[in-house]
Formats: sequence, C-alpha cells, structure tokens
Amino acid sequence: MSEPDVSSETLVETLQLERLEVNLFRGRTPDDRPGRIFGGQVISQSLLAAYETVEDRVCHSLHCYFIRPGDPTVPIVFEVDRSRDGGSFTTRRVIAVQHGQQIFNLAASFQVREEGFEHQLPMPKTPSWREMPDEREARRAMMEKHPEQFKGWMDRHQPIELRSEDARTYFTQGPKEPESASWIRCRDPIGDDFRMHQVVLAYASDMNLLSTSMRPHGVHWQTQGFQSASLDHAMWFHRPVNFETWHLYAQDSPSASGGRGFIRGSIYAEDGTLVASVAQEGLIRLRKPK
Repeated sequence: MSEPDVSSETLVETLQLERLEVNLFRGRTPDDRPGRIFGGQVISQSLLAAYETVEDRVCHSLHCYFIRPGDPTVPIVFEVDRSRDGGSFTTRRVIAVQHGQQIFNLAASFQVREEGFEHQLPMPKTPSWREMPDEREARRAMMEKHPEQFKGWMDRHQPIELRSEDARTYFTQGPKEPESASWIRCRDPIGDDFRMHQVVLAYASDMNLLSTSMRPHGVHWQTQGFQSASLDHAMWFHRPVNFETWHLYAQDSPSASGGRGFIRGSIYAEDGTLVASVAQEGLIRLRKPK
C-alpha cells in the first residue's frame, strides 16, 4: 500500500476521526488520487478508533489483517466492538469498512499501567542517524534518470522522516542480505498525548517491511511483473515512546516461501531502549510474462 501525500496538515490532524455513533467512527485519506491506501494509515486509524472507547489504559499489542485494498477516494468507516473490559486488560476489535465490505480488521489489547520484571535485548550497532542521508533526498537524486511518474512519487511530502544507510541502492538490482536498519521519526509535532505517539508509531511501523523480504531476491517495487501486498501485521508496545525523536527500526526477514515474505522488526529509542516490536507477512510474487 502506497504512502499518502500529507502536505497541508500535520499527520496527527490527518489521522483524526469523526465520531458518528458511540462505537462508530469515520476517517479520511488526505490523498484522494486513485490507487491504494497506505497500510499504516488504516492500522493507525483503527488503533485510534479503539482508543476512543478505552479509558486510562495503554495499548500493549495489536494484531490485524489486510483484507481488501483501501480506496483513497472515499472515507473509511471504523466499527468498534467492545469485546471485554476486565480488571487489568481491555480488548477491542475494530472493523474498517468501505463500499459495504471489510477492508481491514484489528484486535487490540489495553492494560492498566503496572510495574514488573524488566529485560530487553541490546540495540544492534549501526551508524547514527546523523551519518545517514535522508532517504527521500537520496531517492529523489536517483530518480533524475527515471520516468516522470516515478519522480512525482518521490516528490510527495512524507510525514515520516527516514534515514537509511543504503537508501541510494533502492533500485539496485542484485541480492542483498535480508536485513535492514533505518532511523525514523515524525516530521510534525505530535503533542503530549501518549496515545497519539503510539498511533503515529503504528503508522510508521508499516514502512519498509516488505522491501526487507525482497532484498535476497534482487527485486524492487518497479521490477516488471512484481506484485506485493501486506497480508497481516502485529505490533507490541513495550515501553513509552516519544516519536518526535529519532528511533532505530531494525528489520530482518528470516523466511520467504509460498509467495509470502515474513519480516520482524524492533524499534529502539536513540538511547537503546526497546520501545516496540513488529511482525508482518506479505505477498511477494513475481509473475513471469506470458
């Protein structure tokens, strides 16, 4: 799913929902050109819809499925099912609907804040974000030799700033290791609401995952006959996050089979704190010319 053009408003403003009923919300896509809605947008708006029915609890995990491509030319309706309100945990299920059909569903769990055991794996060693180029600028420079429609795609405003060590190899053919590391942060102010920091991080969590699973096979988004789509997505929030600051998104793809690629991601604050983990499976298929 392609990332939208968010140029005249902040990402927080773009993701806001209109309440239609107690458990019913409507969201919009800022870029209403034909195509597909960016998957991170539907994840983040579904999480925000669930949060609108939860009080004094923090999301610790979400699991979701992409069912149909989203249509950016019409609003999305989010239906929230209040599955359970327990003593420590709250569960919500969200269904995203367009044209009378489910395009996406999400299950999320929320917990009362509490103290407990603490441990984490260390952040992998990688160059600082200060030493890496802005991926948007690096790709724009590469696009000078590519068709005009690709240049327009690269010139869109992107609300998530991303810096990657190998951004300049985006269209380079040939296999690479199924691993990647990028520094990410929101370009726009988010504010003091901890929920919105999680929501915006969920938006960004869908970035670059499938491309990590493509690396060993020497293909990219513009490879002739290549098809890709996110199938499912899971995310666990371990610790509080301030996504106005830089975070390292370390990814690896341990397996691809049956036309599907599997990817894992770990998101670290700049001080090495593991704030979230991600897993996704997606369609990666190369159709041979007939």
